[in-house]
Amino acid sequence: MARGTARSTAVDGDTAEDAAGRAGGASAFELAQRQGDEAIRTTLLDVASRLLAAEGPQALALRRIAAEAGCSTTVLYRMFGGKHGLLEALYAEGFRRFRRRLAAVPRDPDPRVHLRALGLAYRENALAERNYYGLMFGAPVPGFRPGEEALATALSAFAILEDAVAACAAAGLLADADPRRVALSFWAGIHGFVSLELNGHMPDADAVLDTLMSGISSGFFSTPPK
Repeated sequence: MARGTARSTAVDGDTAEDAAGRAGGASAFELAQRQGDEAIRTTLLDVASRLLAAEGPQALALRRIAAEAGCSTTVLYRMFGGKHGLLEALYAEGFRRFRRRLAAVPRDPDPRVHLRALGLAYRENALAERNYYGLMFGAPVPGFRPGEEALATALSAFAILEDAVAACAAAGLLADADPRRVALSFWAGIHGFVSLELNGHMPDADAVLDTLMSGISSGFFSTPPK
């Protein structure tokens, strides 16, 4: 199939791998090349995260990732410097996407409503980016520890939750006077729910989440939102 035809088969919301499947043999890397280095980087990270989630850390050999993406290992070295740089990038990318989703949640005149919406966005992000979730919050690669820059990216996502809780505190709505403790407790509750759901242990998940959010409201707020 001609390259021009391959280009026309892309669909909004596709990963490069999805589009490649319809593009008559064009690799994910070839499709991303047409959009520049940022698209190449995203494609390589998506390939690597999928391999890690599906097969574990042994699948993160650079040759394997290059073969899956349809590029040379030279491209991976140019983008990430090596395997550790790739892991750092995977960790940071997961939290960048997480932060973008939280930041996109519109504010509400009632800060309790905004906090609840952030909890729902947390779950949406985990389901949409499940290949990144294990590396973000677990230890699937023995010996990997994110560096300071990657950790700062992670903390910037949590800061959105802290700010939302601080807004509740400023409005005199918290039953607990320590906003950071409330933010950590909120995170722990949503994170536990999402982790169980991702591992197939949460039947009737929507109803359970609604009960969880109602329980959080009753426990955290001096008066729950209407």
